[in-house]
Amino acid sequence: MTGTRGYHHGDLRRALLAEAVRVIEESGPAALSLRDLARRAGVSHAAPAHHFGDKAGLLTALAADGFDLLAEALTGAGDDLLDRGVAYVDFAVRHRAHFEVMFRPDLYRPDAAELVAARERAGAALHSGVAALPEGRPTAEDPQGDALAAWSIVHGFATLWLSGALPARVGDDPRAAARAVAHRLFPKT
Repeated sequence: MTGTRGYHHGDLRRALLAEAVRVIEESGPAALSLRDLARRAGVSHAAPAHHFGDKAGLLTALAADGFDLLAEALTGAGDDLLDRGVAYVDFAVRHRAHFEVMFRPDLYRPDAAELVAARERAGAALHSGVAALPEGRPTAEDPQGDALAAWSIVHGFATLWLSGALPARVGDDPRAAARAVAHRLFPKT
């Protein structure tokens, strides 16, 4: 089998990332190996290393993609912080493999330029939701603190949802449950 066979995917790099997502969804990031990824993608065992160098390089690219997807989801939710919070939880549920990697800097190269830029785009999208909060609220003088509080709430909720740790009474719709919980702390502006 030659390395050129994989290019029939059209975009081998993208195909390898998609296959990595499947592996992580099945077994978690610890189970990911470049050799197994190559086998699954039907390419030579050297093909993933050619594109990513090593497992950390692959997970860096996956985390960067995740932060870009998160930035798109947050921005697409509009300016309201509550809607952005719900979009965050929805992103975590829909892109579980990305979410599992993005907040594990021990798995990738946190200082890689593409990752730093993508993380900053996602952070800016969250911060702009905080900026839309009404003036005169008790914490208005600390937008960084507000952003950290908002992120902590939705990230914590998403993590609890994904781990199955929430009580059954929250229901089976993560968006509705997240909206109900987040609404308690940041109602629609």
